[in-house]
Amino acid sequence: MSTPSALDSFLDKWRTRWPEWQVAERFVPENQRTLVVAWFSLLQEFDDILNTAGDPMPSDAKLAWWGEELRSWSAQRSRHPLGRVLEPVRAPWAQMAETLPDLIDARAVPVDPAQALRSLQAYAAAVAAVEAVMFDTPARGDVATPVLVQTLAQRLHESGVAAIPRSLLAEDDTAAPRKWAQQLLAKWPARVAGPRPRRLYAALARARQQTWAQDRQYQATPMRTLWLTWWAAHG
Repeated sequence: MSTPSALDSFLDKWRTRWPEWQVAERFVPENQRTLVVAWFSLLQEFDDILNTAGDPMPSDAKLAWWGEELRSWSAQRSRHPLGRVLEPVRAPWAQMAETLPDLIDARAVPVDPAQALRSLQAYAAAVAAVEAVMFDTPARGDVATPVLVQTLAQRLHESGVAAIPRSLLAEDDTAAPRKWAQQLLAKWPARVAGPRPRRLYAALARARQQTWAQDRQYQATPMRTLWLTWWAAHG
């Protein structure tokens, strides 16, 4: 797993899911671009584990492995290709590892929106803490909530009804997906706090969520993406 092609496969997997990044990365310093994509690729690994379908045991085992891997980065003993890029950053990796079991608990259908938000609060705060160090941007304002809402929005898109609070399903199960999407958008400002890579990623993800909430097909034209990310970059 230590060959360059192995690293490229992880980076390319994320880029395939987010083709808009070809435009957005123009607003990231060139010497940071691989680091940024490696970081978002790692978060995508955790999203996939959170949103696993079927037998959860393989995903749970993978998550346990990742916990050990993150703890090893403090001692500069990475084994994963992404670690070759991320490990040199002296971020709070061990603290993030402590929050990974929350992803397993968060698979359960939440009772209500408040529980859904609580379930991943610690994880989102850990992600924000790593980003503050990685991108040398002191935390100003609420940097964790945008991470939290983006994670829950991605879960809604990937897992459907399993991600929707029971209280919303009880009110009207046909309208519940859109209602939950709209509630998440209400907590997700158009321009978020945090380092520039997070602002860019959040802008792209929020644009997708807006179209899903309106039951429309998402179309990211280069010009629309350029304007959106320019605006986010200069926030």
